[in-house]
Amino acid sequence: MRLLIWLHRWLGGVLGLVLVVLALSGTALIWEDAWIGVPGADDAPVTDPDALAHAVEVARDHGARLDRITFAGDAFGLHQAAYADGSGAYIDGSGRVVDAWQGMWGRPELWLFDLHHYLLAGETGKIVAGIAGLAGLFFTVSGAIIWWRTRRTFVFRLWPRRFSRSAIVRQHRDLGIVAAPLLAVLFLTGAAMIFEPVRDALTFPFAERAPASQEPSSRIAPGDVRQLLAKAQGIFPSAQPRRLQFTGDGLVLRMKQPFEWTPNGRTYLREQAGQIAIDAPDGRFDKAAMSEKFYPVHSGTVGGFAWKLALTAAGLALAMLGLFTVYSFWRNPNARPVSGRERAAAPTALEPAANP
Repeated sequence: MRLLIWLHRWLGGVLGLVLVVLALSGTALIWEDAWIGVPGADDAPVTDPDALAHAVEVARDHGARLDRITFAGDAFGLHQAAYADGSGAYIDGSGRVVDAWQGMWGRPELWLFDLHHYLLAGETGKIVAGIAGLAGLFFTVSGAIIWWRTRRTFVFRLWPRRFSRSAIVRQHRDLGIVAAPLLAVLFLTGAAMIFEPVRDALTFPFAERAPASQEPSSRIAPGDVRQLLAKAQGIFPSAQPRRLQFTGDGLVLRMKQPFEWTPNGRTYLREQAGQIAIDAPDGRFDKAAMSEKFYPVHSGTVGGFAWKLALTAAGLALAMLGLFTVYSFWRNPNARPVSGRERAAAPTALEPAANP
């Protein structure tokens, strides 16, 4: 037990600030559709192929080479264009550019996304964030084991009674056990999106998805956006067009069918030389279908307002746990770890007497 406490304490002291950054940036991103504040953000999405094709043409004419355009959806009423040079623009349903930026720092939601997913350090930052997520899972499990020995002294506090080490430890222990179930979900889904072995471990009971199909009659003029959108609407009449990507040899359209959870969907129509290949889920619970649940559960894009509130509470709790951990640890990093049995048996030896 003493070794477990030592590992919990030292890893928390080292990685605590990384978890604080992930917690606060992730909590802000949960509500990004509410605070972006660009004119037209609350408009109803436009799904007509002609209107969408017009928005694509506006986006193409506005900036450098267009990499992709994410179409308006139920949560956000503007199209978002992303260009090869890192610039971008928001376009409303009528085809009017309502905001534009030259790089990631031009919009808070862009650099917050990069901070949360990549720690502003590209693929290296992504790996560090994934390691922090796995460490967070260890903290959740080890913290529950440590808490169990002192469970009879449980008192729920959002804030420590005082800023002594023992008071912070008690608040950390009891707040952590309350937040543990939600934090475990966040850490598992986050790590599964980054590390393939974690994803495979969570989806191993399920079968592989069938290979992509080729639609023999789906031919359009090469590179014709309007025809691709119209053809896609005919094949998947209940699906929403979500993102159009421009590749070196054609177009890729992502759509979201009603049973899909991922905001941009996992239904792909790939156009090359006028021929369309379709890769679409059919609603069965295969490996790919389970994997696509990780992001929406992690980001709060499913589950409605109640799930967003739950994730917000978990994110703020994680930020508080991380901040107080780093503060108390680095005040005296060489302090002897105190076991739960010792803390329960002799609490007065760990902190001075004081009025509550």
